[in-house]
Amino acid sequence: ALGVGGLPRGRIIEIYGPESSGKTTLALHTVAEAQKKGGICAFVDAEHALDPVYARKLGVDLENLLISQPDTGEQALEICDTLVRSGAIDVLVVDS
Repeated sequence: ALGVGGLPRGRIIEIYGPESSGKTTLALHTVAEAQKKGGICAFVDAEHALDPVYARKLGVDLENLLISQPDTGEQALEICDTLVRSGAIDVLVVDS
């Protein structure tokens, strides 16, 4: 886990809910906490909607966040596959 009682490492965690229910906020908090612990994080922004000002307010270090904005779902999957297989990241967020 990222911390005591946190999210399990090496697992897929799906966050779902209605529009504007805080899914992206929760994901960005997860990224910020992982970065504070020295983790390498990636953010696949499938909707090209990442707000850098808001992310910074939540504590995300954008300079050290790997950000991808793929044009297709297939491209997003390929990016995720490459990142996971590399073993180089601690947290991967797919925001769609």
